[in-house]
Amino acid sequence: MPSQTASRPPFSLEDADQERLTARLRLAVERARASGTGTLASVSVVLGAEVDPCAVAVASRRAGEQMFLFEQPDRGRRALAGLGCATLLEGGGPKRFVEVAARWRELAGSAVGEVGDGPGDGPVALGGFSFAAEGGGAPHWQGYAPASLVVPELLLSRREHEGEPLAQMTLIALAEPDDLPEELFSRLELRSRELRSRSLPLLDPAPTGRFQVASTMPPEHYEQAVAGAVERIRAGELEKIVLAREVQVHAPRAHDAAAVFGVLREEFPSCFTFCVAREDACFIGASPELLVRREGQRVSTIALAGSSRRSADPAVDEHLGEQLLRDHSYREEHAIVARRIARLLRPHSVWVTAAPEPELVRIANIQHLGTPIRAQLAAPIDLLELAGLMHPTPAVGGEPLRAAAPLIPALEGLDRGWYAGPVGWTDTTGDGELCVALRCALLRGNVARCYAGNGIVRESAPAAELAETEVKLQALLPLLSG
Repeated sequence: MPSQTASRPPFSLEDADQERLTARLRLAVERARASGTGTLASVSVVLGAEVDPCAVAVASRRAGEQMFLFEQPDRGRRALAGLGCATLLEGGGPKRFVEVAARWRELAGSAVGEVGDGPGDGPVALGGFSFAAEGGGAPHWQGYAPASLVVPELLLSRREHEGEPLAQMTLIALAEPDDLPEELFSRLELRSRELRSRSLPLLDPAPTGRFQVASTMPPEHYEQAVAGAVERIRAGELEKIVLAREVQVHAPRAHDAAAVFGVLREEFPSCFTFCVAREDACFIGASPELLVRREGQRVSTIALAGSSRRSADPAVDEHLGEQLLRDHSYREEHAIVARRIARLLRPHSVWVTAAPEPELVRIANIQHLGTPIRAQLAAPIDLLELAGLMHPTPAVGGEPLRAAAPLIPALEGLDRGWYAGPVGWTDTTGDGELCVALRCALLRGNVARCYAGNGIVRESAPAAELAETEVKLQALLPLLSG
């Protein structure tokens, strides 16, 4: 753990930090020359506890620079923000998780820097994966490859450490054989001096101009897709399939992703709030669903399926929750997800445990059935490989997957891209966490593409499923449509 000096200004490097960084860059260049391949070097310094990592990143982003924001405020005010690109790990196809994991392990294994007990104690890889193996081929998904992880040049992090908030800054470089340590140092020092501390921008409360909101496909198309899926389920072809919709918001000016992110983290503090910026586009959302978290040999996840609206009236809200807990169709949908997740983890675990009954997971505008699931790994498997084993769960795909996978694009008629794919981070030890990209939108210029889906089972009613997608879309539509 790097030491803190109370008198140090927030984003400057003291002499001792500069010496540490210089020494590590020299060693990284030496290793790169010996091996013939790039070697990561990093240095981490402690910042004042008042630092807001995501706000600093937004205020300090260069035009078109890659940026990654990831927060879960209710979980110890955890936040990660990355700027720039020391190196990029990308891939596609069915083996994209395994291939990117192998490349990250190779880089992490030779890295020069801290290895600690949380993000910010060394290099990290930040990014996400498409839902489908070759997803994101549509022009509007340009920049979001099927597998795309960025090792940022600059990482800002915040978490609880020994009961107190700990904020850190990590500077990262990939040293190549022909690099000069002095030039790498100058680049990183300049990047740290460019950091600015400002609040996130506020969303315009009364925007002017005309906003247009329209489904990419008519609502009737979704109802027909649900009816077709129910027929196949009742015919015994599959147990469950998740079908999604895309709704576009055309604004009179470019959408302000940073302002939207600020509202999301305030309104959905228990969710994973994320923003992945690539050139002129931002993929943004507030997801209630953890795909997988790895902490050493411990694995955590949650089966999340079955949902209902919320009410401002506490008595009505409680009644809606009780109805959800007792609804046979939702319980069936939920059980399919929980069984599959446990079945996937068992061959790799000493033990797997799940709550005997689902509980209510309540967020601002919706409530879900959720079953926390934990496991103890029998042998080391890093986060990215675990994600490859688990994605997609029946909560976003279907059961059995081999039957559902080809039906999803055929019935939906859209390219999901990163919607319902894993988004998050991993460190050099293979720890980290990935959420499922739900309640999300792709912003590019004045067009926002919002996504929401539902699990379809034998008792699903098309009109009710359409109405439920409207509830889920309310996480973002009001913020984007003026």
